[in-house]
Amino acid sequence: MAKVDVFNTEGTVVGQIELADGIFGIEPNEAVLREVVLNQLANRRQGTHSTKTRHEVSGGGRKPYRQKGTGRARQGSIRSAQWIKGGIIFGPTPRDYSYTVPKKVKRLAMKSALSAKLADRKLIVLDQLDFPEIRTKSMVQVLGNLKTEGSALVVLEAKNPTVEKSARNIPGIKTALVNTMNVFDILKFDTFIVTKAAVEKVQEVYV
Repeated sequence: MAKVDVFNTEGTVVGQIELADGIFGIEPNEAVLREVVLNQLANRRQGTHSTKTRHEVSGGGRKPYRQKGTGRARQGSIRSAQWIKGGIIFGPTPRDYSYTVPKKVKRLAMKSALSAKLADRKLIVLDQLDFPEIRTKSMVQVLGNLKTEGSALVVLEAKNPTVEKSARNIPGIKTALVNTMNVFDILKFDTFIVTKAAVEKVQEVYV
């Protein structure tokens, strides 16, 4: 088992924690990571795009001019695709983009993402994270003490409105719970900050 330092909100090492090799020490599977990230992005799509065919646009009920004798190309309707305000050929219509991937694939992707963060030394474990009041400045100070660079995903073991509201106005910072964190966010954000209690819960779930 790999051992990592546990920090307090002042940025001081206060102990160590052992991370399970089966969760934080595997070889990241890039193919599985890609599959799960694409699945998450597809499931987020609304699929509300819509266009009208020549049969759905208004107008065009009669033939614009006679078939022969005008010297122009024959036309059956002014709502054909080549006309202004005409219908769209093979345009997008509302559809559901969501699909499912096997649970084992999702679990492997989560373990791969966590292992990648540890291997890149972008995983920070906090002994605890709480504030007496909602204050953005307090969260900014904690991030500064931890010397985080770029964006960060902060994972908590349970809902904490004080911490969540203190972090929500900071650009590039997102909070999540153990049961709401996902592979896309873990890979998207530069640093993965997690409380000690949340790590223990992750190891209970994914062991």
